[in-house]
Amino acid sequence: MFATLGRVVYRRRHLVIAILLAVVAIGGLFGRDLADHLSQEGWFDDTSESAIAARLADNTFGRDTDADVIVLYTTPDGTTVDDPAITERMRAHFAKLRAEYPDQIQKIDSYWDGALTSGFADESGRHAFASIGLRGEGTATVDNFEAIEDALAVDGMTVQLAGLQPIVDQINEGMQSDIHRAELIALPLVAILLFFVFGGVVAALLPVLIGVMTILGAQGIMRVIAAGIEVNAFASAVVTLVSLGLAIDYGLFTVTRFREEIAAGRSVEQAVVTTVERAGRTVVFSAAIIAVSLAALFIYPHGVLRSVPYGAISAVVLAAVLSTTMLPAVLGIIGTRIDALSWHRFSRTKTPEELDAGYFSRVALSAMRRPVLVAVPLLLVLLALILPIRNIDFGGLSERYLAPQNPARVAQQDFDATFPQFRTEPIRLVVIGADNTQIGDIRAAASAAPGLTGPFEPSTPTRDGINVLDAGLIDQDDAGPTIEALRDLRAPPGVLMMVAGVPALEYDSIEGLIDGLPLLLAILVVSSFLLLFAAFGSAVLAIKAIAVSALSLGATLGVLTWLFVDGHVSETFGFTPGPLMFAVLVLIVTVVFGLSTDYEVFLLSRMVEARAKGADTPEAIRFGIARTGGVISAAAAILVVVTGAFAFSDLVLMKYIALGMIFALVLDATVLRLWLVPAVMKLLGDLCWWPGIGQSRRGSAGVASAAGENEQRPGDRVGDDLHRVGVDPAE
Repeated sequence: MFATLGRVVYRRRHLVIAILLAVVAIGGLFGRDLADHLSQEGWFDDTSESAIAARLADNTFGRDTDADVIVLYTTPDGTTVDDPAITERMRAHFAKLRAEYPDQIQKIDSYWDGALTSGFADESGRHAFASIGLRGEGTATVDNFEAIEDALAVDGMTVQLAGLQPIVDQINEGMQSDIHRAELIALPLVAILLFFVFGGVVAALLPVLIGVMTILGAQGIMRVIAAGIEVNAFASAVVTLVSLGLAIDYGLFTVTRFREEIAAGRSVEQAVVTTVERAGRTVVFSAAIIAVSLAALFIYPHGVLRSVPYGAISAVVLAAVLSTTMLPAVLGIIGTRIDALSWHRFSRTKTPEELDAGYFSRVALSAMRRPVLVAVPLLLVLLALILPIRNIDFGGLSERYLAPQNPARVAQQDFDATFPQFRTEPIRLVVIGADNTQIGDIRAAASAAPGLTGPFEPSTPTRDGINVLDAGLIDQDDAGPTIEALRDLRAPPGVLMMVAGVPALEYDSIEGLIDGLPLLLAILVVSSFLLLFAAFGSAVLAIKAIAVSALSLGATLGVLTWLFVDGHVSETFGFTPGPLMFAVLVLIVTVVFGLSTDYEVFLLSRMVEARAKGADTPEAIRFGIARTGGVISAAAAILVVVTGAFAFSDLVLMKYIALGMIFALVLDATVLRLWLVPAVMKLLGDLCWWPGIGQSRRGSAGVASAAGENEQRPGDRVGDDLHRVGVDPAE
């Protein structure tokens, strides 16, 4: 099938290029305003008790807007918030806001409104605040905040903006900044890196072309998706990171195979056909594994997690399609000019003999020479890296995920310190069917729960038999004991009591994600096993690949815990140690597991190719690493550059993903693929190929050409090659 595709692509190369360029251009034009259609919703489990209670309260009383925007005002030295001039100025200011922004502002409660808000000032008299409720829901509320943001300042007063919408707005701005940084900075750096990989301008620009086309096409796809479902801005950043990195990796893998075939003396047409047949098949299976890994996120009801696979799967599939059609078509036109505009020192494609005597071949032979001495210490190191997981902790979305100096974060921290009795995100009790006496009893019992800043107070007057009580939490990161204590309370007969509020929403979301992890991991393992078995025909190779990916994932999570929860490099990277954002954990699990398995596909494809042509197990291992070691290292370096752009994000949750991926990539491309995999496979011996890929024929014809059986390949000279690098073939 892939050989047929290669022939069609070569013979219709101009038409293929024209069609795909047109499709991608249309997608890019349609997706140019994608940022305007992204949502801030979807962080919580909509099926949880807290979410159901929140919807019930909102449908009855309207959305609680008290925490939308908290404006903290500080008077000049020598004045107080009660000075007549300041009081007059502030009342005029709020009257003007109400008059100028009736479509954005639903209500304003401030210290200067009267006795009911007397607690809105601190004891010093220098600080007071206003609570501004906004109209709309979700993204519309953020838009309304942005419309009034500049109008909140008052001459002579220091103004700080805290509350939910300023924090969400800053997170959204951070996401968009990260995406632009990746596109504007990472792409040129990747092009420079590829120049040194290929040694030529033309060859270097081709993977970048696929990356740019994938970004444009993915934006169009995401824009179509966003028209029908909510797509979180966080998901958009993840899609950009994954699709850009994988698209360039696939392009690198394809161009490398084409140059190898041209160097072996193939015609341009045969080189294109073989590239699509071999590299294209590997790319498709790689994309399938990544797509299935991402699709596992659909088991969760969280909108932010569900919007990631919608976009990322589409982008990964598009990258695979472009790498197996568009890129081979371009290669068919360029042909032997693939090394044009090159620097000869780097551009010359290594001969099979040079690859067999090269660095990666020698590393593989070294790992196989004493496999036990290699495998056991490496496994112990990996287990040591996994150990910090015992300290892992999870938290919800908060201002602490912004940079320490971010204005919204500073404002929220100053507000919490100045007004400890108020909480912008209180715990809530939604009580249905209780009379006044029962409400009093429930309130008294609930107020005895641990971790509260004060007793529960009515949030709104009773309506339709529904009451809502609010209380602040001393420590929102430790909301679990309070929530569980409240849920353990016995409601009177005929009365329904549910715990709600943002702390409960976050708590239920974390618990739901943790409860779903066994199923998520089962899907990842089973689907990867089936795809790897289908690709390579070996159950042992599939199990080994999954085990290596699991080690990579465990070590990555251990390092992230050590970095971000324990906070060992917090000053260096500019963040505050604390719990890992719960949704990010699940994304890291799927992305890192998928990428780790992805590199295994690249490696095993050449090992199996050698084995199927008659190589024995050690030679198949050596051949595969010799042929893919450089490609995998270059691919990992490219992804490190792409993710490195996100590592400088002001958002801690993006640092999680970036630094986690960087660590996993470096670990995969060096320790795991070059040392642990060959050592373990040498110990397994011919069992690697069970239930059977070819027959071991030591001293036979060896590794024949993937495109032609009659051409001599490096496997035909196994003994000579091993002697050349100073190794006895008998070892």
